Amino acid sequence: MVENSWEWFISKFESLSRIDLTAYKRPQMERRINSFMRSAGANDYKSFLDLIRNDAPLYQKFLEHITINVSEFFRNANHWDILQNQVLPLLLKDRKSLRVWSAGCSTGEEPYSLAMMFSDRRIPLSDKILATDIDQNALNKAMQGIYTSKAVQGIPPAYISRYFDYQDDKYQIKKEIRDMVHFKRHDLLRDPFARNFDLILCRNVVIYFTEETKNKLYQRFAEALATGGVLFIGSTEQIFQARELGLKTISTFFYQKIK
Repeated sequence: MVENSWEWFISKFESLSRIDLTAYKRPQMERRINSFMRSAGANDYKSFLDLIRNDAPLYQKFLEHITINVSEFFRNANHWDILQNQVLPLLLKDRKSLRVWSAGCSTGEEPYSLAMMFSDRRIPLSDKILATDIDQNALNKAMQGIYTSKAVQGIPPAYISRYFDYQDDKYQIKKEIRDMVHFKRHDLLRDPFARNFDLILCRNVVIYFTEETKNKLYQRFAEALATGGVLFIGSTEQIFQARELGLKTISTFFYQKIK
């Protein structure tokens, strides 16, 4: 392996971070990394690795840069309407409670959207909503549940008044909603998946991965669902081989496990 090559860098970086960059689409990731590297004043991969090994804040900033933490409450509101009005009633036909996982939850907007919806509709949970992400800093922010005025713009006003406290121009999720969610660090590419979920959300996460990695992840999500459970994916994503995974489309971006 040639020193200072892309392959050399991702191998060394995996040893440092346990993040496997071979699973990500190379052109996109290479552009992001090279841009960050230049802004940090490094001329090549070797000098950049030396920098992040010896500068903890820069290393953390780099991790946040490549894990792409973009999230919002009730993202693609029409899809959340389908979840609320079609998918949840379908799931609750033969279930007394739901086991739910928000995978790639970033700073918490998605699992808190679920918690508010479930609280408002009095939908019983068999356990806390599991919310996972690879970025511990993002999870730390999520656990605080503090958001700007801009971040809460997409939330129904009734939810704002019922589920948030307002102070110093910030909105904090009330403790009763924060207590409905269990945040945990989890690497989708390395760590085992729990099983028997009734609902899994993994939205706008796999778009950054190679086709091979996407297929493996969808296989693992299918295996993590209970029979009849539903996988809810992002607005730019599609599972082309759903039947081969034991899934069927019940609405655009919603797939139900049939076996």
